[in-house]
Amino acid sequence: MLAGRLGLETARIPHADRHGLLWLGRGNLMVQSGTLHFLAAGSPDLPPGDYQIPFQDVSIILLGPGTTVSHDVLRLLARHGTGLVAVGEDGVRLYSAPPLGPGDSALARRQALAWAAGSKERIMIARRMYAWRLGEILPIKQDIAILRGMEGARMKETYKLLAQRYGIVWRGRFYDRQNPNDTDDPNQAINHAATAVEAAATIAVAVTGTIPSLGFIHEDSSNAFCLDIADLYRDAVTLPAAFQGVRDCQQQPQIALERHVRRQCGRIFRRESIIPSMIDRIKSLFDAQEEAKIP
Repeated sequence: MLAGRLGLETARIPHADRHGLLWLGRGNLMVQSGTLHFLAAGSPDLPPGDYQIPFQDVSIILLGPGTTVSHDVLRLLARHGTGLVAVGEDGVRLYSAPPLGPGDSALARRQALAWAAGSKERIMIARRMYAWRLGEILPIKQDIAILRGMEGARMKETYKLLAQRYGIVWRGRFYDRQNPNDTDDPNQAINHAATAVEAAATIAVAVTGTIPSLGFIHEDSSNAFCLDIADLYRDAVTLPAAFQGVRDCQQQPQIALERHVRRQCGRIFRRESIIPSMIDRIKSLFDAQEEAKIP
């Protein structure tokens, strides 16, 4: 590659010193004279105009709907280690994600060490996540299946309470993976919301450079760790978005349930800064100082 063709050849800013995420939507991302430009068509967050993008200060650029990108952009970002991710509106879908990671393997190595240390350490991490989510520390158990069962029992009551709060008839949680639409509206809405929250968690895992397949509560999925992180927000995001969506659709039958629930999730993501919160959770999950909080 010719020096200076797509930016300063010697410019290298570590990801630890970068600002994080840059969201762009409805416009054209291009390179002009070695500089990254975004020609915005206009959106609620960004007025129309030609914006220079300080890509060397950004870890990952998130491209929303209505965005086009040139080949030179991909080469420029790859050269400087800036990630480019195609996402749904407000991060409710993840379509592509290379290149990824914070520029070093520290978090991934800590995750791998915790995962490989044996069942005792994995259960410790799982208890930490349950403590964050449930607001209480579950008893020490030697079998993750027991912890899952305890969490499941608590969730049954949570489903009932939230359904009552939103005025939704709740007949229990059931889901046929072979026929995901063969269920009632509340369960379908939960499925749609869970998919959106998982996409947000996948973005957070990608940004931190952690390993999607090394989960501590979920185990079999290649996206197990993403599911672990998504579940931290089941009570605060997934279920409220799902039940609110069902209530809205009952009041306005013309609304498409899946799309409406995704938008509900997107609004919560933005209002509550959910993806940055997920990133912070991942960073603190393997922090030795957190161990003192789990007896």
